[in-house]
Parts: sequence; structure tokens; C-alpha cells
Amino acid sequence: MSDPLPMLTEPHLPSPVAVAAAPAYRIDGAHLRQALTSAYEESNGDTLDLRQRAVTILKGAWDAARAALFERLDDHKGGQSTARALARCADDIVSALWDFTLTHVYRARNPTEGERLTLLAVGGYGRGELAPFSDLDLLFLRAWKETPHSESVIEFILYALWDMGLKVGHSSRTVDETLKYARGDHTIMTAILEHRRIAGDKGLAQELDDKLSRDSLKSSTFDFVAAKLEERDLRHVKSGTTRFVVEPNIKEGKGGLRDLHTLYWIAKYMSGGTAKGALDPILTDKERAIFKRAFDFLWKVRILMHIVSGRAEERLSFDLQPEIARRMGFIDRDGEPNVERFMRRYFITAKEVGALTRTFCTKLETQQAKPLARLSGLIQSGLMNLTRADHPGFVVTNGRLNIQSADVFNDSPVAMFLLFKMADRLELDLHPDAFTAITRNLDLITPSLRRNPKAARLFLDLLVRGKNPYRTLSLMAETGLLGRYIPEFGRIIAQTQFNMYHAYTVDEHTLRAIDIIHGVDTGRYKDDHPLSTSIMPQLVDKESLYLAMLLHDTGKGGEDGQEIAGERAARKACARLGLEDWKTDQVAWLVRHHLVFSDYAQKRDVSDPETVAAFARIVETPERLRLLLILTVADIRAVGPGVWNGWKGQLMRELFAATENAFRGGRGPNAAANAADSVREGLNARAARRRATLSEDNPDMTAWLETMDESYLFAFTTDEIKDHAALVWSTFDSEPAVRSRIEDQRHATAFSISATDRPGLFADLSRAFANLGGNVVGAQVFTSKTGQALDVFYVQDAQGDPFGHDNPVRMKEAEAQLEAAALGHLPAAVRWSSPLAQRTAAFAIAPTVAFDDDANPEATILEVSGRDRPGLLADIVSVISKAHLDIASAHIDCYGERAVDAFYITDHFRKTQLSGSQKQALKKAVLTVLDLPAVASKRNLARARASTAR
Repeated sequence: MSDPLPMLTEPHLPSPVAVAAAPAYRIDGAHLRQALTSAYEESNGDTLDLRQRAVTILKGAWDAARAALFERLDDHKGGQSTARALARCADDIVSALWDFTLTHVYRARNPTEGERLTLLAVGGYGRGELAPFSDLDLLFLRAWKETPHSESVIEFILYALWDMGLKVGHSSRTVDETLKYARGDHTIMTAILEHRRIAGDKGLAQELDDKLSRDSLKSSTFDFVAAKLEERDLRHVKSGTTRFVVEPNIKEGKGGLRDLHTLYWIAKYMSGGTAKGALDPILTDKERAIFKRAFDFLWKVRILMHIVSGRAEERLSFDLQPEIARRMGFIDRDGEPNVERFMRRYFITAKEVGALTRTFCTKLETQQAKPLARLSGLIQSGLMNLTRADHPGFVVTNGRLNIQSADVFNDSPVAMFLLFKMADRLELDLHPDAFTAITRNLDLITPSLRRNPKAARLFLDLLVRGKNPYRTLSLMAETGLLGRYIPEFGRIIAQTQFNMYHAYTVDEHTLRAIDIIHGVDTGRYKDDHPLSTSIMPQLVDKESLYLAMLLHDTGKGGEDGQEIAGERAARKACARLGLEDWKTDQVAWLVRHHLVFSDYAQKRDVSDPETVAAFARIVETPERLRLLLILTVADIRAVGPGVWNGWKGQLMRELFAATENAFRGGRGPNAAANAADSVREGLNARAARRRATLSEDNPDMTAWLETMDESYLFAFTTDEIKDHAALVWSTFDSEPAVRSRIEDQRHATAFSISATDRPGLFADLSRAFANLGGNVVGAQVFTSKTGQALDVFYVQDAQGDPFGHDNPVRMKEAEAQLEAAALGHLPAAVRWSSPLAQRTAAFAIAPTVAFDDDANPEATILEVSGRDRPGLLADIVSVISKAHLDIASAHIDCYGERAVDAFYITDHFRKTQLSGSQKQALKKAVLTVLDLPAVASKRNLARARASTAR
């Protein structure tokens, strides 16, 4: 090993890090103290000089020990052993500093009673565990009030630790002060509960132990337990109420380390402060093994997160996950990337922590003389038998639904479903004994039970007609019953998708989507969605809707793609459930096409009759249209916070209304074909009627509308068209005009720009929005027969709100910059700092360019997908402009780190679709502006190409 003290010039100084019999990361305390004594002897006696010399030696030993420990991290089977080894290294450093201070700096040869002092580690450090960048929590325990001597000692030690670059949490109190504060603050009590003497007066430490166990820990047990559980709940609210978020907080999040700590603190408090065996009376041997396994895994992840990030990082973010997965030893297997396999393991661990918490809290409740209202359910009557004829062997214990014996399930496995139906009807939680009994009897879920008609009826009742299907299905998933009964769902439990779009695991997303459908069905979302009153009551078959939602993502990761694999899985599941053929076809169709509605609404021009006609051919019937709309809304809303917005809602409403109108004109056995034909055949007649209605005997309006294409007439409302006309008429001498308006329905600000058309106009306007920091979510481009351009942009700010909604001055500034841009006067590009760039660096995002000539006979649709970044739209549009191509409309969307944009484009001179050579040249040019990761491996790129954007 190299010399760990490079800053010392004396070569004869012994190394404070032992390399002989002990591991390389163990600090030799005797050698360390010898080095400090030598430093004292060679100093001039000045306190500052002594501290600097001590810091040099101690920091060298600390850094060398840490480096050696982190290099041999894989030698430790679990993370807890590493945390303990690091705490021991800190003990060696702190105790050596204490001895140096009390021996050479502020020695009290005949200490008085008031100068007695001891140093305790508290909190996590007191527990003997330390993460690489955690605080050292210290308590200086005094016998009496602060004296000049104790004040000097404490100050010297703290300044030395700070000079070493350590973060130190500290306090200085007497024994009585410590207990007084602890009794008044459960956070302090928790820290003191885990105190450990490092150095100093043993008598003071023993006095604290005695008074703590004799007085403080034998009273107010109920208050302490209730406070810790309330603290846990508040922490969960702050960090996220579900353990299945894809960027979890490993320490504070639900299912994380702090949940395990909470169980340990409560158990230790109840045992009178005894650490060893504190959990024995509450958890079984198997449960304690699960506790230790989860603790080791989470500690290892946390330590690696600190090392990789170089700071006290507790959030397992996307940019950390690939490296942590590699360091944890996960590899790609069976088509599943190592990072997704690692995260699946994390979520399974978090789920196990949740089960432990459930078991612990309920057993704790039964041990309390005073009932814990926080833990109790609805009934505190001890034991209540239920109607045996309908629910054989079920009882209610302390407000939770329980079973009298595990034989209930052996006698009739269908009773598992009866248990959950009863829990849903009575709105009761499951007792841990019943919970455990189900997990231990999952082998009773045989192929014959999966085809049992009674079990199927019970399951469908829970899914479709239950009081709270989200809660009930989540419980079923936690026990393992749901995944075993519906194996197609079982394969997506704890499955993650390594992207920034989805906020939850696949199974949690699915259950949340079911909850949203249930909310629509019961009117919970009637203020948010007219679906509750206008569409849901019209459904003929709600069962298909709920089943399709349950199964819609079961094809993720399938070899044939999500939609095809999902359809296949849905047919298998429906067949086992005994559904009629027509209903099976309905569910399978919904699963196969569950992305179609959002694709057409967000990537196509919903005002284009051809779009409506193509969509009507896919949907085929009004019933499927209604089912697909509700399924799509629930699917998007359940992706994560902020994903659903008014812009998407308006696009879907417009597509739904247009398609519904088409079906009304196309009833009969060939409704879809007739509807599509009615859209096309009635276009000219509708256009003529629209022109007449808008003109209202106004010759100026009549003349202007004659210069606009028919597509414009159907793209906007009557009021919008009148506003556009007024804007166009306000321009003089080729001067541009801009008008902005906040559109609440679209949740965006509409900027209408009238200007003389020229090559690059749309590109310059897009660049102006990029300079303003606006996020363009949609755009429509029209050019009159007289060469007047009318471009409409829908823009949001960085927070997803309408641009300038809270700043009218900024809106006016934007209008002025857009007028300048319309004339070709653009300032230097503004580079907005974006945290997105750093976060997206972890993803292998393969850029794609595709063309579609079938959706519209007059335009080629260009679909572009790549890494999102500020100014991307402007760069793409500039490339299109330089290729002498016109853009009729742009449809902008983002799925986390990936931007997905669609453009309706035509040849500028021929006004037709693109030729093959034009497509080839355009594809090459567009790819050059997309952000292709330079360091991504070919395997990652291939995986990215194969993955879906959602």
C-alpha cells in the first residue's frame, strides 16, 4: 500500500493504517496515536498548529481506509457489513482525535466533577452504521454546565472534524438535559435510543443508560409508537405514497431503509433500549431473515449510490441506475436489460418491507395494553364471527379480516377470493395471519382453479363491481394471489421500464389505471371528465373495459411487440376466465389497439377528414370508440403526475367528436367503411356550408375564405376563424401581425402569426419560441392563395402551463420577438440550461425517422423521434425548410426523455407528396440534428430501437 500520509515529510512516521493481519481498511489505533504524538512533539505548541497537524494525519488515515474499503466492496456479502466497517473506521478517527485533544491540547490533570465529559455517537452512527457521505452525529455529554475546559475541547474536536471535510451533527448536554429534550421530542428520543459511547467518562455514559432504561423507556410507549408511525406516514406523503415509483428514495421512500429503521426503533424502545434480540418477540425467524436480507440489499444500494454520485445521494435516479445495476452484479438476461432486472429486485424488496411492516404493526397492536387507534381498523371488538354460510371460517380480529385456520383454504381454495370480496365489502384490511396464510398456500392456485367458474365470478366482481378495486387488487398482488391467478399479470409485477416517461412500475401503473376507470364509473372524476356522465353510461360492456385495462400492458417486453404479445396474453386469460367469444374478442381488440387513440390524437391532424376516416376504419363501431377513449384517458393519467393535461384532452375530444359524427352518418353492417366514405363524400358540401355560415354576407370574409384551403375551414371554431381574419386584415405593407390568447381547454397559449409567406418562415418562428424558452406542443400552418401565411402555435412554459399565463409583459415581449422573427430578424440563439440533458444521458435513445404516405393523399407525414432537448423542434424544422419542403401542420409530443414529432409536409414546388429521393435525403439530414449518444453501444442502440416509446 502507498504511504497514506503523503503530506508528512518525516519518513520514519509509522503508518496509521495496518496492512498486516487486519483488513486493509482497518485503522491501527496504536500507530495512529503514535503518529499524533510525534506531531505534538514536533509542533510549537500553538493550538492552530496542533489542529492542522492532527487534521493532516487523521485525514490521511481516513481517506486511505475509505479508499481501501471501497476498493474491496465486493468482499462484503451485504451492504450492512460495509456500513459497519465504515463506522468502525470513523470510531478509530474520532477516538484518536479525542485522546489527542485531552492528552496533548487541553489536558485536565486533575479534572473537577464539572469537567467530566464523554463523547457519544447517536442516530445512525450510534447504531454503528455509516454511509460514505452521511453525517457523524455526536453528543458531548457533560456532568454539569458548560465549563471553559469542556467548551475548548468540544470546539477543538469539531473544528478538526470539519477541517477533515466531514459533516458533523452535534449537541452538548447534561444527562438530565438530554432526557428532558428526548421526552419532549420523539426525533431526539430516537437518536438517543441508539447512543453508543466512543470515548470519555464511562460513568456519565452509564448514568444515561440507567436513567433512560429506568424512567424514559418504561413510560409513554404508546406515544412513542404512535409518533413514529405518524412520522412514517408524513415521510411517505412527502416522498411518494407508493413504493413503486421508478426513481425511488432509497432511504426515505416507502419500502426503503427508514421503514426498516422505524420497525427496529419501535422494537428497541419496547424492549427497554436493548438492541440485541429486540425484534425476536415480534417477528418470526423467517421474517427476521427477510428483514436482514432487505436491510443488506438496501444498504448496499445506498452505499454504491453515495460512491458513484460522490455525495449523500438518496434518490435512485435514472442516471445512477445503470451503474448501480452493474456494480451490484446484474447482467442482461432473457431480453431484459440488467438495469430493469436490478430495479425489479429493488421493488420486490420494497414489497417485502411493506409486508414486514404490515405484520409488525398488527402484532404490535395485539401486544399493547392501550389500543393503538393509529393501527386499528374499524372494529375493536376483539373477535367477531361472520356469517358462516357465506364466509366459512372468516373472523374479524382487531378491525382486520382474518381466518380461523389455514385449513379454510385447503378445504376450498375459492375461499381466497371470498376473503377478498368480504374485505372489499366491509372495507377492511387483511390481518397478517390471513395475509401470510394466502402467501403460503399459493400452490393451491392450480390450472383447474384458474378455470373454476365460481373463482372467475368472484374475481370479475372484485375487478368490475368492487367498492375499491385498486385497494383490493393491490392487496391481492402483495399476497401473490393476483399474479398466480392471472399469470399474464404476474409476469409484469415489479417490472420497470427504463425511461423517464413512466413514473411507476408496470403493475402499479395498471392498478392505478383501473382505479381511474373506477373513478370515472362511480362519478369521482365527474368534474374532470365528462366521461362519467356522457360516455360511461352508454357502455354496453364495462367488463371488457376493466379486463382490457388489467391486461393492456401484459405484452411489454414480448418478442412480437407490446400490442401483439398483449393481445395473445389477453386471449389466454379470457379463455381461462370462461368469457364468451365476443367478449374475448372485444378485450383482445382493446389490448391490441390501446395505443391507437393517443397515436392518432397526438401525432395526426385531427381536423383532417382523412385522419378521421382512417381512425374510423380501425375502430369500426361506436361502442369500441367509447371503450377506447376511456381506456386511453385512464392509461395516460396513470402514467404519472403531470402527464395528462388539457392539451391532450382537447385533442382526444376533437378526434372522438369527429369520429362519432362520422359514425352517425355511416350506420349499418359496414358502419366503419360507410363512416369513412361519409367523411370524404361530404367534405365538399360541408366546406360550402361552412364558407356560407362564416361569411354572413360579409364580402371581405367571403373573399378571404376563398383564398384558404378546405382543411383550414375545419381546423378551427367559428370564433377562431373570425379572430384570424381580423388579424390578417390588420397587416399593412407586408408587415407581420401576432396575436396571443390563453386557451384553457388546450392548457396552452395560442400564438397566431400572419405574415407574408417565405422559405424558412416556420423555422424562424420555431427558433423564436426556443429562444423564449417556450415549449411548442402543436402547430398548424396555412398559406392563402395570395401568399399570406397564417401560422398557429400552441405553446406551454417549462412547467407545462400556458406560456405567459402569469406574466402579461412576457406575452407582449413574445409577440414582439415573433414579429421580428417573421421578418427574418432573429437574435443570437439562447441556450437554456436544462436539467433534462444530464438526466437523459443515462438512456440509449436511438433516433428514428419514418414516412407515411397512406394517411393523407396530399401530404407525406414525417415522424421523427429522438432525445428531447431545448431547440430540437427549431433544428428539425430548419432542416425541412432547407430541403424546400412545406409544413402544413406539426404535432409535438414528448415521452420522458424521448421527443416524438410528426409533420405533414409537401414538396414546395409541386405541392405533392415527397418522392423517394427526397425522403432519403431528408432522413439523412434530420438524423444529423437528432441527439445520437456517441458512447452508446451497438447493443444499447439495438435495444432502444426495439423498445416502444411508451
